[in-house]
Amino acid sequence: MAHFEHPFLPIFNKKSTILILGTFPSVASRKQEFYYAHPQNRFWKIIAHLTKTDPVPPDVDRKKRMLLGHKIALWDVVRSCDIEGSDDSRIGNVTPADLPFLLGNASIKHIFTNGRRAYQLYGKYFAKNFSINVTVLPSTSPANAIYSFEKLLHYWEIMGRYFN
Repeated sequence: MAHFEHPFLPIFNKKSTILILGTFPSVASRKQEFYYAHPQNRFWKIIAHLTKTDPVPPDVDRKKRMLLGHKIALWDVVRSCDIEGSDDSRIGNVTPADLPFLLGNASIKHIFTNGRRAYQLYGKYFAKNFSINVTVLPSTSPANAIYSFEKLLHYWEIMGRYFN
């Protein structure tokens, strides 16, 4: 197992009211230095559907604008860790992200975790310090093949209630 530092910054601004937390970037995301870069990850397709953005933005800048335009912040729970490949279950030796910084500089009202592992890590490192409601959503990772796009979308649609 190798040790990695998170290679890119969170996406947020003062107006962000929703925070989506992942665990740690996949190999593809670390290589491209942007969130959910694996071509089979359904994250961007789901967010585009929920925000009624068609088609899915093709580049990083437009993806950021889509998120911020709907007051969505995006980050990961882990700042650095030991990990083999992209397997969240193999994350160890964790240094958590500076979530207090983000929460102190945004207007977050609700946190959604992209997968159970992100929820577990949030609980371990942050839950006792914040009183923000957290909802765990099924992972959009291609490794979560038990969930079709339609089934994922069914669970993720709850986030639409929090759009302003």
